[in-house]
Amino acid sequence: MSVDMKLDRAQFDAVMVPNYAPAAVIPVRGEGSRVWDQEGNEFIDFAGGIAVNCLGHCHPALVNALKTQGEKLWHLSNVMTNEPALELATKLVNSTFADKVYFANSGAEANEAALKLARRYALEKHGVEKDEIIAFDKAFHGRTFFTVSVGGQAAYSDGFGPKPQSITHLPFNDVAALEAAVTDRTCAIMLEPLQGEGGIIDADPAFLKAVRELANKHNALVIFDEVQTGVGRTGELYAYMGTEIVPDILTTAKALGGGFPIAAMLTTAEIAEHLKVGTHGSTYGGNPLACAIGNAVLDVVNTPEVLDGVKHREQLLRDGLNKINEKYHVFSEVRGKGLLLGAVLNEQYQGRSRDFLVASVAEGLMSLMAGANVVRFAPSLVIPEADIAEGLARFERAVASIAAA
Repeated sequence: MSVDMKLDRAQFDAVMVPNYAPAAVIPVRGEGSRVWDQEGNEFIDFAGGIAVNCLGHCHPALVNALKTQGEKLWHLSNVMTNEPALELATKLVNSTFADKVYFANSGAEANEAALKLARRYALEKHGVEKDEIIAFDKAFHGRTFFTVSVGGQAAYSDGFGPKPQSITHLPFNDVAALEAAVTDRTCAIMLEPLQGEGGIIDADPAFLKAVRELANKHNALVIFDEVQTGVGRTGELYAYMGTEIVPDILTTAKALGGGFPIAAMLTTAEIAEHLKVGTHGSTYGGNPLACAIGNAVLDVVNTPEVLDGVKHREQLLRDGLNKINEKYHVFSEVRGKGLLLGAVLNEQYQGRSRDFLVASVAEGLMSLMAGANVVRFAPSLVIPEADIAEGLARFERAVASIAAA
């Protein structure tokens, strides 16, 4: 690379595949919930890398874990195990319903493993006819061809040829539709306890109860995709802990590494035994660097101080958004749980969530979209209250600019 090459937004178009359309801003440094770009402009981060940076940027515990492990051992194949992986798996087992853990690199890979396990379990326990996966409209489960086909947004899976079969999509939170669809052919019901990409839509308690009861009745497995909701995001270590049901398989990623790529699939011993040696694998799954950082993340997040703090910060953010709305009347509601919140645009502003995102960046705030009609917020779980207040002030200026246009 030439030393005088200008690494700006135009260089992205020159060298990168055009499946993304990033902003002109290029961040170069972060600390806590603040980020600085190439020009030295400062931003409050209410996006968290899409619910990934659960402890903000460059948290001392994570930096220390990376440096310490980086001087010990970087990578081994899964011909051998390693201490950080064993430690992290033990923490996950001790903190959840699960008995067994499988490590991967991303949420899509964890979901791929979960779906393959559900199919293999059904095949070996009940026979080849039991292969149907039930999933839900607007769901998002990743970008592998299997996971994007199970996800309930056809636009993401269309145009790549024949899709994996025996996948049924139903309306989310529709108990009657679920009751009509689940049969003895159903091998798994997969859902997010709080839909993220689909618009920050919480699962109704009655719906979750029906999912569990119907799965039990028809010998199907319940898969919770907690890639976005897991590791403290909702104020529980995992969102299922705030419901009345327990899944059979759970996937976790994003926040598990606090910004370093890692994912895991959790399940029971009885189900796990169906992934025998050689049935599935990953080159980097269980990587010592990733697992060392995952251990540091869990040590910080899985504490009463942080989890209770999420609920406190949720209220601050909700109250601030509602106060803004009292002045500008742009939202129909603020929904979600913990620090995964969505401000739903009202009828007058339908389809304009990207406008709010762009206006926010102009005011020094990083936010997200959850579809065309929802502005999404997923800040650090330990974001300082002063940064919440300042971020809300910047967001209010963004809202005001759109309302005045």
